[in-house]
Amino acid sequence: MHKKIPNIFTFISDFKKEEILKLNKNIGIIFRNYKQENNKYIILKIKHFCKSNNRRFYLANNIKLAINLDLDGAYIPSFVKKQDIQNYSLRKKFLIMGSAHNVYQIRQKEKQSVEILFLSPLFKTKKYKDGLGIIKFNLLSRLTKKKIIALGGINKKNINKLKLTNTYGFSGISYFFK
Repeated sequence: MHKKIPNIFTFISDFKKEEILKLNKNIGIIFRNYKQENNKYIILKIKHFCKSNNRRFYLANNIKLAINLDLDGAYIPSFVKKQDIQNYSLRKKFLIMGSAHNVYQIRQKEKQSVEILFLSPLFKTKKYKDGLGIIKFNLLSRLTKKKIIALGGINKKNINKLKLTNTYGFSGISYFFK
C-alpha cells in the first residue's frame, strides 16, 4: 500500500532547505502555515525538493490541493470538523493524517478516515498549559485502532518518556528546530 510510513514527523511553515537537510530522511514533513493562504508555488518547490532528497511531504488543512499537487498525503487539524474524504479519489499511497485532543475528536478523525492520529498535547506546551500526561495519553490512545503519533511538548529532556506511551511514533517542531 504505502511506501514506509514515517513514524517521526515535523511541521514546517516556510521553505528553508538548510533546515530540511539537517533532518533525518525518515522524518515526514508536514507543511502547515496558518498565517497565510497556501501558495502553490512554494508547496511545489518543497515537494520537488523533498522528492529529490527522498523525503515524504504532506500538506495540512487542504486535502484537495494535496491531491492535485500529487503530494504524499494530507494532515487534517483537530479544528476541522467536516471533511468528507469519500468525495475524493485518492491514490493508494496517499496518507490521511489528523490530530485530536480528546475522545470526541478521535471519533471525528476516525469518521474522516485518517490512518494516523496525532494525539496531543502529550506534555505541556506554550499553547496548552496542561498536557495529557502519560496515563491519560495512553488511555485515549487505546480508544482507537489507528496508529498514534505523540505530539506536544516533546523535548530532549522528556523524549525517553515516549517509551512509556502506546505510540507508533512522535512529532515535534521545537525538538528539531531549536
